[in-house]
Amino acid sequence: MSFFDDDFFSPKVSRRIKRKWHGQTEAPGWKQKKLRRNSGRKWSTVQVAVVSSVISALLAVVLYSWLVGAGTASQQPVAVAGGENAYDPYERIVQAAEKVSPAVVSIVNQQKSIMDDSEAVKDTNLGSGVIFSQENGKAYVLTNEHVVQGADKLEVVLANGQRKNAELIGKDRVMDIAVIRMDDAGVTAVAEIGDSKKLRRGETVIAIGNPLGFGDSLTAGIISYTNRVIPVSLNQDGIYDWEQMVIQTDAAINEGNSGGALVNLNGQVIGINTMKIATTGVEGLGFAIPTNEVMWVVDQITQYGKVVRPYLGVYTVDLNNPYAPITQEQREDLQLPLEVTAGVIVLEATGPAKKAGMQLNDVIVRFDNEPIGTTLDLRKYLYEKKKIGESLDVKFYRDGKLMTTSVELSDKPE
Repeated sequence: MSFFDDDFFSPKVSRRIKRKWHGQTEAPGWKQKKLRRNSGRKWSTVQVAVVSSVISALLAVVLYSWLVGAGTASQQPVAVAGGENAYDPYERIVQAAEKVSPAVVSIVNQQKSIMDDSEAVKDTNLGSGVIFSQENGKAYVLTNEHVVQGADKLEVVLANGQRKNAELIGKDRVMDIAVIRMDDAGVTAVAEIGDSKKLRRGETVIAIGNPLGFGDSLTAGIISYTNRVIPVSLNQDGIYDWEQMVIQTDAAINEGNSGGALVNLNGQVIGINTMKIATTGVEGLGFAIPTNEVMWVVDQITQYGKVVRPYLGVYTVDLNNPYAPITQEQREDLQLPLEVTAGVIVLEATGPAKKAGMQLNDVIVRFDNEPIGTTLDLRKYLYEKKKIGESLDVKFYRDGKLMTTSVELSDKPE
C-alpha cells in the first residue's frame, strides 16, 4: 500500500488494465507475451525515502564536520598544564591573567605630615600601576595622577613581592595620568598595550590591581559602555570643569585599584582603571581611561615631562553656575546687558591673559567668534582647537561694554 490512495501516486498498476493504442486492433489469435518478473524484491517508495534521508543526513554531518574543522584548524586549543580543558569558557581569563599579572604592580604613596609642630609622621596611600616599557636598565610604570599626588616618596611592589623605590617622571591632572620610573632588576614582564577603539560592548574584561592593599587581585566583568563621557571637577571644588572619556565596566574596581590594568581576553591592556561610582543602591559602575588616550599623554610626559597644552592664564567661574549661582546684586555690579545669559567670570588673570589686559570681573563670552558659556567650553576650546604660540581673540564684557583683545597663548608654567 502506498502513502496515497489514488492510483496516480501508486507505483503499482493493476494487471486487469490493458493498454491499447488509439486505433489499434488486436489480431485474432494474437497472444500477449508474458514479461518475466525479477526474482528480487522491489523497494517501496517509503523505503527509498527513508534510506535517502539517512544518507543525506550522514553526508550533511560529514560535510559540516569537514568545514568546521578546516575553519578552526588554526584555532585549535593547546593542552594546558594539569590537563584542563582549553574549551573551558573561563580558561581564556586564566591565560590573560597569567600573561599580564607580572606587569601589574602596587604603588605606595608615602606623605609626611607634621604633628605638634615637631613630629613627622608618614601617611600612606595605596594604588596600582602597569609596567609599559623597559629600557636602559629602567622600567617605566603607568598609573593615575591622583595615586602619586602629594607623594614625598614612592615605592613600587612587584607581583613577586619585591619592593623598589621609584621617581616621578611627570603627571597630568586633566587626564589623571602619571608616569614613574624604577630600576628594572626583577622585572619579568612588560604589558602589551591594546587598541581600545576595537572594544565592543559586552566584551569580557578583567581588572588587576591592589584594592585595599590586596596586591595582584583579579576581578572580571564585561564592557558596559565603550565611550562614556562623565563630568570631572579638576579643582575638586564640586564644580565640573572638564569631561573625561572613559570605558564603563561592571568588573569590580575598589579603592587601590586606581592605576591598575583593565585587560581584554588577549591579555592586552585596553584601559587604566581610574574611578568608580560608590553610593547606596549603586553597584557595577567602574571606569577606566582608554589606552588610546592614555598613550598620547604618556608620549608627552616621556618627551617633555608633562603634557604641553595652550595656557590662557585665567581662573574663572561660570556665570550660570548651578552650584554657586551669583546673586542679583553681583550681576548688577557686572553691569551686563540683559541678553547676556551665559559666559565665564574672570576671578584672576595671570600670564598671557594679564599681559593682554584682562582683569577681575571681565565676563568672557567668545573665543574666535565661538560661544563660550562655561569653564568647560573654555578648556575644551583651548585644549582641542588651539596650540601654543597661536593668537586667540577674546570677546568679553567689562562694565557693560563688549570688548575684544588678542592673547598669545603660551605653555603653562610649572
